Amino acid sequence: MSSLTKTRVIAVANQKGGVGKTTTAINLAAALAEQGNKTLLIDIDPQGNASTGLGIDTKSRKHTTYDLVFGDAPATDIMRQVGESSLWVVPATTDLSSADIELMSRARRTYLLQDALRQPAIMQAGFDYILIDCPPSLNLLTVNAMVAAHSVLVPLQAEFFALEGLSQLMLSIRELRETANPGLRIEGILLTMYDRRNNLAQQVEADARDNLGDLVFQTVIPRNVRVSEAPSYAVPVLQYDSQSKGAVAYRDLAAELMAKHGKKHTERAAS
Repeated sequence: MSSLTKTRVIAVANQKGGVGKTTTAINLAAALAEQGNKTLLIDIDPQGNASTGLGIDTKSRKHTTYDLVFGDAPATDIMRQVGESSLWVVPATTDLSSADIELMSRARRTYLLQDALRQPAIMQAGFDYILIDCPPSLNLLTVNAMVAAHSVLVPLQAEFFALEGLSQLMLSIRELRETANPGLRIEGILLTMYDRRNNLAQQVEADARDNLGDLVFQTVIPRNVRVSEAPSYAVPVLQYDSQSKGAVAYRDLAAELMAKHGKKHTERAAS
């Protein structure tokens, strides 16, 4: 991805479901855009939940990630602006469910998304961040995302056995670094659904920080009902309840991420 010199491409991935992966992709993208970063969220999960959570109606998804990956339509026809914000999305539908089978017969099958992101329409759009919401599995779509990315952000639910599931993902990242994407790094491990009153959550956090050190984001995402409710209104929690603990946490995460990349954090305009 060296051609995208300004853009940071981050795959949001965890093969375990129910860890807040899509929720993180939606709300981190929204928080980055809120800070003035031109941000593209690519929904590469056949469930299409990130697309729904950003208000992209299923019936209006004429062109999708499937078309982006397989080159069936130009990027200009696929990218959708979310309202009048700095956030754009490439939506997904269940068409992606068959993508793994179709990818098997393609040359450069693990590089198709990387090739797609090199389209002039994307390279010239001036995105600061491209986030890729991956399926909850280590399939060829997820591999495509990690080959196309500079780094992988891993949401990790603060629960028993959380760290055990992380080892397989870390191994896969190491293998891809050795074979297909030497520059791939771990952006960070993000603790999600965190309840500070819960001793187990505190123990998981302590274990994660002891074992993974600075790879673990300082920001943790709390268990928050507003975060859970927002998708049913097809908006990020930052829009649904701007002052909720969940919204504040995702803004903190965006600020932490921007600081890592040397980007200036600006005060949010009053709404």
